[in-house]
Amino acid sequence: MLFASFPSPSSGALELGPLKLNAYGAMIALGVIAAVSLAGRRLEKRGTGTRDDMSAIALWGVPTGVIGARLYHVITDWQLFRDHPERIIQIWKGGLGIWGGIAVGVVVGLWEGKRRGISAAELLTCVAPALPLAQSIGRWGNWFNQELFGRPTTLPWGLEVSNFHTKEAGYPVGTLFHPTFLYESLWCLALAIFLLLIDKKVRRPGYLFVYYTAGYTLFRFFNEGLRIDPANSAGGLRLNQWVSLVVFAVSVGVLLKPQRTQSELPA
Repeated sequence: MLFASFPSPSSGALELGPLKLNAYGAMIALGVIAAVSLAGRRLEKRGTGTRDDMSAIALWGVPTGVIGARLYHVITDWQLFRDHPERIIQIWKGGLGIWGGIAVGVVVGLWEGKRRGISAAELLTCVAPALPLAQSIGRWGNWFNQELFGRPTTLPWGLEVSNFHTKEAGYPVGTLFHPTFLYESLWCLALAIFLLLIDKKVRRPGYLFVYYTAGYTLFRFFNEGLRIDPANSAGGLRLNQWVSLVVFAVSVGVLLKPQRTQSELPA
């Protein structure tokens, strides 16, 4: 047996000499840096912009995306904040909803890209593999926070969490859980690599981004079903599972839609 269990860190901080950094925020920041670097190189390679352009786009898209992600989490899990509104600004403790981040961050990023003369389709193509790369790195922040783990498991890579978090989840001390953060991190990394591999085969501008939304939501639906953290639900499914279903269905519909030929385009 390769592993007996997968341990959680004893602290949610990273200590680099005299510096003590919040690990959750550090993982998010590392993910952003990696994503901006990859997207910038892709933009230059395609001859549609520069790395400076991508940095400027990220300067607008990233902070607004974080705000959107936080608002999504607060709105969809309002019961966690209703009696403690001061927790709304405590982002370092976790709680970012990917759907809000993508919706707001991408829209703002496209706006800044347009101001710089970069088409929406080109920009979406360049950032498509960069987004799952950022998610793959950022998910490790959940590991440091000991949050968003899945239901109990006896698998050799079961996740150990502190006695406090185990009891808080309603299970006896010593219980091991599915490391859903790890599953998502590995899937997102694989998705980023897959998108890079098929990049040249996707002929329709901007459609690489749709492959990203389809690929991510397909996995997120099942991974979300493993999680045991409190969440709004309906019809036996968690809210994020419903969102995943809708986004996946729309994405597949777009991908299956026949491409219009030149003769079919309006004059």
